[in-house]
Amino acid sequence: MSDQACESCLQKGTCNSTPETCGLPPKSEKGRIRRIVAVGSGKGGVGKSSVSALLAIGLARKGLKVGVLDADITGPSIPKLLGVRSLPEGSPLGIVPPKSPSLGISVMSINLLLDDVTKPVVWRGPIIGNTVKQFYEEVFWGELDTLVVDLPPGTSDAPLTVMQSLPLDGMVIVTSPQELANMVVEKAMNMAKMMDIPILGLVENMAYAVCPHCGERWDLFGPSRVDRLSEKWSVAKLASLPMDAFISRLGDKGRLEEYDNPDILDPLGEAFCAVEDNISA
Repeated sequence: MSDQACESCLQKGTCNSTPETCGLPPKSEKGRIRRIVAVGSGKGGVGKSSVSALLAIGLARKGLKVGVLDADITGPSIPKLLGVRSLPEGSPLGIVPPKSPSLGISVMSINLLLDDVTKPVVWRGPIIGNTVKQFYEEVFWGELDTLVVDLPPGTSDAPLTVMQSLPLDGMVIVTSPQELANMVVEKAMNMAKMMDIPILGLVENMAYAVCPHCGERWDLFGPSRVDRLSEKWSVAKLASLPMDAFISRLGDKGRLEEYDNPDILDPLGEAFCAVEDNISA
């Protein structure tokens, strides 16, 4: 809606909406979910899904009840990472999402509904947006401490639907050291600001690699820029994660829940606490 349209609106002067959000339906209720956190970036290839899965794993290991809503309809990967292969089941209360084999993380993803996971989902934006909304409203998540929403790249239909329709407590931003990545990531941060979604913190993924023989640190994608981004936006840096081949190996086997590298999990453990503190505040 344009500013000109606002001039002729009957609610002008009494409406708190921006032109971008005017006329939208109210957000869904949380029900029995204590907090909902989106993980996004705007940039593809920075490891949003891996960070989403590791966040869920870390929270589940702390004894919390966790679910992951895979909002990346055209490029879903959460079921593969967490080894979830069962079909969702129907019930009078809604669709019951299957759980991961080890930690019991509830997962809902379009890949769980396809007879062949390699088939593309060739849908236009409105259908994708409606599907994301259905995954929240028509799925019986039960009692959850945290629902992690894995966002797709970009700032269009699917991320917009999540920010407009779901009662998010905040968003964790994933970036990587490249200047190009940071430029696109700031688009997502500006989008979150436009939609009044709190940015809970930054996770810099693939920040460096460590030589397995000598222990030397390699900055494969250049020097870290997360501190500069954190200062510019007055947002906390939650973690700076190294590259680790075991993540991809376990993820390919659907056994990411077995991952136990303290160089990854310990910083993320601190990030979990920071996220919870920010949400509580």
